Amino acid sequence: MGTDIPLIWSVVIPVKVLAQAKSRLSGLGDAGREAIALAMAADTVSAAVACPVVADVIVVTDDAAVRTAVEAAGAEVIADLPGAGLNHALAAGAEHAAARWSGRGLAALTADLPALSAGELQAALTAASAVNQAFVADAAGSGTTLYTAKPGAAFRPLFGPQSRMRHRLAGVLEVDLPNIPGLKRDVDTLADLRQAEQLGLGARTLSVRGSFSSALP
Repeated sequence: MGTDIPLIWSVVIPVKVLAQAKSRLSGLGDAGREAIALAMAADTVSAAVACPVVADVIVVTDDAAVRTAVEAAGAEVIADLPGAGLNHALAAGAEHAAARWSGRGLAALTADLPALSAGELQAALTAASAVNQAFVADAAGSGTTLYTAKPGAAFRPLFGPQSRMRHRLAGVLEVDLPNIPGLKRDVDTLADLRQAEQLGLGARTLSVRGSFSSALP
């Protein structure tokens, strides 16, 4: 009897320069906002690195502090092209991964998932391996946290406003599993952060959480 071999993935995670990241968390002040953005990125990368079906994590960024943190977590960093936009950064990371490690699936993951677990990512990627392109919608139901393309399929992420609808209209299959709340819970606001905390924050985010506890709703 044959054994099914799971598809192995390269995951691309774009991270903004911290001074420009998470502007809707302005209630934390600049230092707090940058600290939580960095912590969330580090926790997201750590979960992806720990995922059994992920072989490589590529972070696209021009921020030196981000580079230091995510390299320590096990990611490879490539430079971003300032002003080119999120989808261009993802395409650059995917091209880099495909050139180095052919035959792997390509996945784009947002960097603001502090409650993400390796098991949740594994479940979503395993489901996504059955189709050419797939995505996971965010908790709000309008955005996207994960986009995937199998080997040989076009890698065409459509992140941005109303990305759930845009991916659907492009024929990308939505993966909607009941056991991936951390993968769906991206953080743009203080209320989002509180909801992520209820799911269980990653170690880096949890370690800085106390410094802004009074600002949480």
